Amino acid sequence: MGEIEDAIERADQEAFTREPPKTVQAQIRYLIRQLGSARAVAAQIGVTADSVNRYRRGARTPRADVAAKIDAAVRQRWQPRIRRQRRKHAATTGGITIETRARFGYTAPIGTTDDGRVRRLTVHLPPEYARRLFEARDTGAGERQLRQVIAEGLQEIYFKDGGRRADDLEVELTDIDYLDLDY
Repeated sequence: MGEIEDAIERADQEAFTREPPKTVQAQIRYLIRQLGSARAVAAQIGVTADSVNRYRRGARTPRADVAAKIDAAVRQRWQPRIRRQRRKHAATTGGITIETRARFGYTAPIGTTDDGRVRRLTVHLPPEYARRLFEARDTGAGERQLRQVIAEGLQEIYFKDGGRRADDLEVELTDIDYLDLDY
C-alpha cells in the first residue's frame, strides 16, 4: 500500500466504535468467521492451517511478524459498515481534511516562480474530491492517480483559492513527508 492508501486506512480506523479483538486467539477466531476457514486465514497471513488452529487454541504464539499480519488483517476487516457510512458522509456532505508536508511542484506562467517547495498544509476539501479519491481507490488506481486527485483538490482550494487567483497554476504533489486524512 502507498502513503495515501495508508492514510485512508488510518482515517477509517479512527472511526471504530469498538476496539478490535486484542488477543491472538480472539483475532484468529474473528478472521476464521470472516474468511470461512483456517485454510483461508492461513493463506491470508502466510502460515499453515495447522499453525492457525494452534494459534486459535492458544497452543502456540505467533512470531512478531505473523502477529503483525494477523492484527493488520483484523483491522482491515473490522466494522465495514462504519467505514462505508463515514466514506459516504465524506463523499456527499462532509468533505475531507488533508494534513500534509510535501514538496509541491508548479507549472506557472513566465515571470513567476515555478520552483518546487516543501510546504506543510492543512486544507479541507469539498465532498467532490473525497468522492473522487474513494472512487479512484476502489477501482484500483495506483498511488500516482491518488496523488493526482489530492493535488487537484489542493490546487483548486488552496493555491487557486477557489478561482480567485493563479488561474494558470498547475500543482504536482511529490516527495510526501507525511500525509494524514480526516473525514
